[in-house]
Amino acid sequence: MSNKLKIAIIGCGGIANGKHMPSLSRQADAEMVAFCDIVEERAQEAAKTYGSEGAVVYTDFRKLLADGGFDIVHVCTPNDSHSEITVAALEAGNHVLCEKPMAKTTAQAQDMLDAARRTGKKLSIAYQNRFRSDSEYMKALCENGDLGDIYYAKAIALRRRAVPTWGVFLDEDKQGGGPLIDIGTHALDLTLWMMDNYKPRSVMGNTYHKLAKNGNSGNAFGPWDPEQFKVEDSAFAFITMENGATIVLESSWALNVSEYGEARTMLAGTEGGADMADGLRINGDRGGRLYETKVDLSAGGVAFYNGGEEDAADREARLWLEAVREDKEPVVKPEQAFVVTQILEAVYESARTGRAVYFDGTSDL
Repeated sequence: MSNKLKIAIIGCGGIANGKHMPSLSRQADAEMVAFCDIVEERAQEAAKTYGSEGAVVYTDFRKLLADGGFDIVHVCTPNDSHSEITVAALEAGNHVLCEKPMAKTTAQAQDMLDAARRTGKKLSIAYQNRFRSDSEYMKALCENGDLGDIYYAKAIALRRRAVPTWGVFLDEDKQGGGPLIDIGTHALDLTLWMMDNYKPRSVMGNTYHKLAKNGNSGNAFGPWDPEQFKVEDSAFAFITMENGATIVLESSWALNVSEYGEARTMLAGTEGGADMADGLRINGDRGGRLYETKVDLSAGGVAFYNGGEEDAADREARLWLEAVREDKEPVVKPEQAFVVTQILEAVYESARTGRAVYFDGTSDL
């Protein structure tokens, strides 16, 4: 009898095929035994490519959960269904890794947190950029105190022209927003994690729907239909934390900028600074002189495992399975992901009302 962790995949679209299933297939202690998608052919193809012998295919996640036969569920569906499926999977006795963002709304994210606590099952959110070698190195700097008290940061997720034109990315009902909730969420998660600061005091934000009106603008993923582009094309926020620290959040799918990049953070502390603008750079002053050092991560270190290079997605999968098998806390704690969703929702609310959003000062972290 196999002692591998058995996994069910709910949602067999782009992110499942692009990250979850390939990474899980490279984990020796896991096997994918069930696949669900509202398009049956997608689930069948996933089972054929990645499934274990006898893998079962479903079009209804409720039937999949009722039948059971697995330990873990990966939720890879549009944002509006993250909460419903995650709560149901936890209640059915499974550990859950849900794609980012945690949920479309704070209320839905709270339901997920409550279900995890009620059932005692593990819940994590798929913020795989934490597992990059530059991210892990920067996190170590922060934990070692090399940057001191980090009081200013930028969370950067800027694309010049890379609007996703497939799936439901442009559908506000399904996704809850555009680049802010899609890629801005990664940059914000990285920044909060580096700072180890999850207590926001206020948020002021703006969203824009400017370039979305022109579908023929040299987009990396081909022209979009302006009539279908229902979400923002860029969003920006000024976030103040309870301890007075400031975070500037920048996100776009389409923006007229020369410097761009996503899932980046820039940190400024009392003892030094660090950023991901050109590789990983560290700056500060020493002996009365300013210095800047570019860290070479190509020679090995945290990105390597068992003699070979392990990419962020594979490392995410391995450490998640390890947390389940060894009953450890996952790297991405649901309480942390909840604060990310809380702030994103506040940005959208501030943009809609033209007013700052203030938090009540309570936090689970």
